[in-house]
Amino acid sequence: MGLDDADYGVKAWGFRCLMRRKQVDSVRKARADARHQLVKRLTSLQLIAIGVGSTIGAGVYVLVGTVAREHSGPALTISFLIAGIAAAFSAFCYAELASRCPSAGSAYHYSYICVGEGVAWIIGWALVLEYTIGGATVARGISPNLALFFGGGGNLPFFLGRVYIPWLNVVADPCAALLVLIVTCLLCLGIKESSLAQAIVTTANVCVLAFVIIAGAYLGFRNGWPGYEIPSGYFPYGVKGMLAGAATVFFAYIGFDTVASTAEEVKAPHRDLPLGIGVAVFICCSFYMLVSIVVVGLVPYYAMDPDTPISFAFGTYKMHWVMYIISVGAVMALCSTLLGSLLPQPRVLMAMARDGLLPSFFADINKHTHVPVNSTIVTGIFASLLTFFMDVSQLAGMVSVGTLLAFTIVAISILILRYVPPDEVPVQASFHVPTDSASHQYGSSSSGDRKSIRDPGVCLSDSDRYLHGQSESSVEHPLISKMINQGNKTPHGLNEKKRRKIAAWSIALACMGVLLLTSASLTEYLPGFSRMAISGIGGMVLLCGLIVLSKIDQDVGRHSFGHTGGFICPFVPFLPVSCILINVYLLMNLSSGTWIRVSVWLILGALIYLFYGRNHSLLQNAVYVPTAHAEEIYRRSSEFVA
Repeated sequence: MGLDDADYGVKAWGFRCLMRRKQVDSVRKARADARHQLVKRLTSLQLIAIGVGSTIGAGVYVLVGTVAREHSGPALTISFLIAGIAAAFSAFCYAELASRCPSAGSAYHYSYICVGEGVAWIIGWALVLEYTIGGATVARGISPNLALFFGGGGNLPFFLGRVYIPWLNVVADPCAALLVLIVTCLLCLGIKESSLAQAIVTTANVCVLAFVIIAGAYLGFRNGWPGYEIPSGYFPYGVKGMLAGAATVFFAYIGFDTVASTAEEVKAPHRDLPLGIGVAVFICCSFYMLVSIVVVGLVPYYAMDPDTPISFAFGTYKMHWVMYIISVGAVMALCSTLLGSLLPQPRVLMAMARDGLLPSFFADINKHTHVPVNSTIVTGIFASLLTFFMDVSQLAGMVSVGTLLAFTIVAISILILRYVPPDEVPVQASFHVPTDSASHQYGSSSSGDRKSIRDPGVCLSDSDRYLHGQSESSVEHPLISKMINQGNKTPHGLNEKKRRKIAAWSIALACMGVLLLTSASLTEYLPGFSRMAISGIGGMVLLCGLIVLSKIDQDVGRHSFGHTGGFICPFVPFLPVSCILINVYLLMNLSSGTWIRVSVWLILGALIYLFYGRNHSLLQNAVYVPTAHAEEIYRRSSEFVA
């Protein structure tokens, strides 16, 4: 093996592949890959129903009692507000990216376009965990509410009731597992059918919640709000407990993330996606806060039933007939949320399989129902097994990790899109151009030059050479060579390159400052002076990065990036940086046990990427050319990568 081959082997096993970025899906790609494309059938009203139905349920009917008892106390409303503010910041970022890049995959898709393949894989793998555990969490909350119709928690039919398995030390829930399988079958019927079912139960749920708010407020004013008249005060667990509660309930706002995952199935994504996301977040946050105000005020937090807090609160006032109305709404809402939790994951798996990071089995679209049936069935089976064995108290924090990671990387993607958007496009390395004609028109080069253009491990590095005035030509890639040479003649290239470098470093500084600032606030084992010093350094680094970003110009390429004409995120860079700060702080408040369990999952994902995804990526043999000339390349060649 020669020196060149040895060097190529080292690069192939290196980490350059982690920085590979794909292009925004285009109409051309949709035509070329119609077998793996979803059908556009959703409108703005259906998106709002999906968003609200996917969100309201778990936070109100399951976690209100648990979080109030263990974390927030009467300050549960503020926990929902903090989580809602962070979700609103993220919603603005999602709205712009969803309208610019309307394809399946949500945060995975956006990070693959803006950040790189390595980060995209981590986000996609975390989303798989988030949606699966989110669905399992919701499903575990259905059976206690359903049991009320049979006279209590232990009166479900024997084949549906919870059973303790001593040798595994778990409480199995066959009812929840069966419901997951039923919802999986509904999702396999098609997006139109599942969205209709979700709209029906969401409407019923909203009516029940309105009744809870009105009837609960009446009882509260009549009885003097006993839940707030307690010796421990409004913050029994302190501000940190309130923030920990916000981190725990944060997954209750992932409904708009479900809306973003259906982007490929929306008829008018540039208009309907931002509208659906924004309205869904506003409705959900309003209901969460109003219901939590009422429920916590009716019953002291330490006396709440962790499984059925709302029904228990009304039951203490001898209104047992109301308990059945609430139970009906709870069951329907949780079923809707379960459907919304299981809806995005098959589309994330499908998007990852399209890009070659997972087997093509997950990318197949059923020609009758126009949904990824294979991915949906696998998702349903895995989620039902998880639901059968695991307890909700172990799951909620793990869902928050996936949600917060996704929201953080989406905010970073907005900064990248505005200041340093991708200026190169991945193109298939093989072009069917006659060799004689190419040699005559563009000349020839040595084998070493041809190797450097073909080499997928160095495509990003070598593509930078045209910025420095170094041109290459190849008889095998004449179109790419021509475009690279033309890129040298771009006016003001040096100034633009300097601006992009300053912007990139400023984004990195802002992120480093966020990490230092949030880490120092939680390092209680350090002396006070050390904590203040780290906080001060982190704050200064964050402020420096933010000031530079606010002073320099944003990239002109942002106006033509992706599908234009949609929603534009306001207050950049302040809103995305605030979003990053809030999300990272909430991540830091999660328990070490949660991080250990999530780390095991992420390590497993890293191994899968290392031994499969990295080598099967569609960008494995791609070369990168200037974005401005991509259309000419596409017109002159039938092979491309999007």
